[in-house]
Amino acid sequence: MRWIQLFRRKSLDQSVGETTEPQHQLKRVLGPVQLTALGVGAAIGAGIFSSIGSAVAGGGDHVGAGPAIIISFILVAVACALAGFCYAEFASMVPTAGSAYTYAYATLGELIAWIIGWDLILEYAVGNVAVAVSWSGYFQELLRGLGMHWPSWLGADYRSALQAVNEVARLQASHGNLSSLSVDVRQAAEAWTTAPQIAGLHIVFNLPAFLIVMLLTWILVLGIRESAWFNAAMVAVKLVIVVFFLAVGTFYIQPANWTPFAPHGFKGIASGAAIIFFAYIGFDAVSTAAEETRDPQRNMPIGILASLVVCTILYITVAVVLTGMLKSSELGTAEPLATAFSARGINWAAGIVSFGAVVATTSVLFVFQLGQPRILFVMARDGLLPQWAAKVHPRFRTPYVTTILTGVFVAGFAGVSNINEVVELCNIGTLFAFVLVAAGILVLRGIDPDRPRPFRTPLVPWVPLGAIITCVWLMRELPWVTWWRFIFWLAAGMIIYWGAGVHESKLADRKDIAADRAANRSFMVPLAIGLGLMLTTAIVLAALTGPHGIAGAGMKIGAVVALMLAYAGLVFWIRGCCGYAFSKGRSRWLGLIGLSGPVGLILIALLRPKRSTAPR
Repeated sequence: MRWIQLFRRKSLDQSVGETTEPQHQLKRVLGPVQLTALGVGAAIGAGIFSSIGSAVAGGGDHVGAGPAIIISFILVAVACALAGFCYAEFASMVPTAGSAYTYAYATLGELIAWIIGWDLILEYAVGNVAVAVSWSGYFQELLRGLGMHWPSWLGADYRSALQAVNEVARLQASHGNLSSLSVDVRQAAEAWTTAPQIAGLHIVFNLPAFLIVMLLTWILVLGIRESAWFNAAMVAVKLVIVVFFLAVGTFYIQPANWTPFAPHGFKGIASGAAIIFFAYIGFDAVSTAAEETRDPQRNMPIGILASLVVCTILYITVAVVLTGMLKSSELGTAEPLATAFSARGINWAAGIVSFGAVVATTSVLFVFQLGQPRILFVMARDGLLPQWAAKVHPRFRTPYVTTILTGVFVAGFAGVSNINEVVELCNIGTLFAFVLVAAGILVLRGIDPDRPRPFRTPLVPWVPLGAIITCVWLMRELPWVTWWRFIFWLAAGMIIYWGAGVHESKLADRKDIAADRAANRSFMVPLAIGLGLMLTTAIVLAALTGPHGIAGAGMKIGAVVALMLAYAGLVFWIRGCCGYAFSKGRSRWLGLIGLSGPVGLILIALLRPKRSTAPR
């Protein structure tokens, strides 16, 4: 395989043409109002009902913006608007369900397209795990407000409960005051101590998070029209709650609370912008519904930009009222809007806002559960995921396979995941997607300037360049640990691409593939190289940790070298396993069982050769 093939591009005409194939065709029923509702439904949620509190008041690893959070919202709105123009141009030209993945495939090549498709899992699926956990917290808080009790061991995840009970034990050992612990920690510790046990194992599971995801998955399988109306109803309720907060809260504004306006200067404003960017994630999800949109050349730009405008207006007005109702230092809670009312003794209003938070996060869950399956569906249609993932339901005309798989993945992890361990990846993944979409506009204007564009991004190249600069700036404000997790996530995705995707792609050179199968040479060398690199890694680690090992900076350098050798060895090993499965007439995707090590290789060896009717 030649390296240049990694940057092979899929033509825009081919991408659009595939949307009319009967076996892959989705139902076009959405108009501009429904698209705008999808964008608003995805954006207005935990970001405005929860994370704004931390952005205003500050936290353990960042300073607060104070009332200047208004400036933070404006800065993020500018960055999103610049990216939104780029999304609108692509969505009008290429009305397919792949969003940024499809745009990158047509402009930057297959390797970048795979990276962005894998990256979007962070925005949609992994991000939705965090939203589902947040929904569960709001739901349980609402039940408590209504005088109902939900078993704590069925409303928390295992890791949070274990960490909380250990924290309580350490505090008791030092004769500390348990009341100093946050409510969340005390509730998680209660979940552990009250949980039933089976063979000594505590049964702790976040059941509300699991159930809400599976319910929404069922609705999404039924059909896009029914799904869109359900979302529209959720958005309507959510907007009523936000307007209620503004209408009632306006009467309790005290201008003295706006002083000092920016207690930590621009550092606080920048930190707040990086945090509340989470509130804007979602307007780009409109582009994933392009294949189900009537007249997408006209309606997609309207839906993307209109949802962004509506959200920006609501966010800024909420920030003005919220910071005017209460001192910034008192807003650092999980429910700042409800806290603003509770602090004034208006508990009935706080209850209504809590109900609004449940509705808000429901609609966010819904739209992101709609978007992720469609991206996976398009990737499978392109051969970068198994073909069975590109199936469309014969009756409902929805991508039911990827919808169900996404639902099971998100629901399962939402039931057991610690929200703090998954939420940080969402922002950086989305910002990276924005950067690549903006870069794609610059590339496409250069390689295909005469292509009809129903919507044109204004002031090219300045608008795309502005989107790139502002998004990179926001990424820079995120903690380094988030960057490392992001890099490791992309590295994991590249193992899958190198093993199967690069060869199974519909753009792959079929002559080279047929020759590989005929010569049976596509797996022996990679397997040998992979095994050799892993053995070398073991030798390096033994030298580093032995009695005569290296200390200090040498140890760190050696550890990095060992990590790189291990990664390269794993890549070659998986390429060999996938090639071995292919040599037996099977799909290379089956070779991914090689991730289980020698056991996987043995299972592939036990497969009976299967006659292939065509080179894959």
